[in-house]
Amino acid sequence: MEHCRKAHHSIEFKQDLIKRLNKIEGQVKGIKRMIEEDVYCDDILNQITGIRSALAGVQEKLLAGHIKTCVFDQIKEGKVEVVEELVETIRRMLR
Repeated sequence: MEHCRKAHHSIEFKQDLIKRLNKIEGQVKGIKRMIEEDVYCDDILNQITGIRSALAGVQEKLLAGHIKTCVFDQIKEGKVEVVEELVETIRRMLR
């Protein structure tokens, strides 16, 4: 995998992802605090479920953006090997 490649997403797209991730970060810190304060396990597990759902939302949005920009642009440039890279990425996501 080439690590020097860059994504070309709009500022609005990136700001939305960052906003979502900041919220998730706050939720994770909240779970840490809940554990420190001996909050009932079921309540913590419910919060973790919410975080997993929020992360899945970020992942879904980023995947769609990746396909619409990075993958699309590379295919237009004749770099069809990006399709196999995308297939492998999706395969890893489904595990």
